Amino acid sequence: MRVLFDQGTPAPLRYALAPHEVSTAFELGWSKLENGDLLHAAEGRFEVFITTDQNLRYQQNLTGRQLAIMVLPTTNWPEIQRHQAEVAAAVNALRPGDYRELRW
Repeated sequence: MRVLFDQGTPAPLRYALAPHEVSTAFELGWSKLENGDLLHAAEGRFEVFITTDQNLRYQQNLTGRQLAIMVLPTTNWPEIQRHQAEVAAAVNALRPGDYRELRW
C-alpha cells in the first residue's frame, strides 16, 4: 500500500511499515497544505493517510473517501516506537474508506 504521513507523524515509523511505500507530506512539498487540501491531494495517490491530528474527523467531512485514515494518539516518537507492531497491524487491516483512531 502507499501510505502518506502527515506533518506530525514521526518519519522513523516508516521502517515499521515495510513493505508499504511510505511518503511524508514534507517530502512531497505538501507540508503547507491544510488538512482538507492535503486529503484531497492524497486521495487517489495513496491508500492510507496517517496523522496525529485528533480533531481531523471533526474538521473534515470524511464521508465517501476511498483513502483510509489512521490517527495516532501522540506525536511522541519514543511512545509510538513502543507500539510499532500495533501500528503496523492496524495499517495492514485498513480497507478503503476506513477511519481508525489508535489508543494505548
